[in-house]
Amino acid sequence: MQTTPTKPATTAWRLQDAKAQFSELVDNALRGVPQHVTRRGKQAVVVLSENDFEALQRHAANRSKRLIGLIEHLLAMPKTPVRSKSKKQTAADTVFPSIDLQPREIDFS
Repeated sequence: MQTTPTKPATTAWRLQDAKAQFSELVDNALRGVPQHVTRRGKQAVVVLSENDFEALQRHAANRSKRLIGLIEHLLAMPKTPVRSKSKKQTAADTVFPSIDLQPREIDFS
């Protein structure tokens, strides 16, 4: 039985160590392991392979498209004016007639 090798844990580098061992840092990133670099003890940057970076960008673009699709869907919903019972009918009421919308029943079982 053949097992697939697992990726090593994410590596954290101090900036001076990352500079001194940059080839190793790049090799780890190319193997798919994000390389975190700190500066003065605080997280500064993450080094990723080009493939991982492109996948991250595609994921963000797809998420953005889905969000825009949701917003467009919500904006396309019919806009019905809310009438006050004491208010007399106006010209706007004839242009935007009220729609009797009933919520649908959903079975959560």
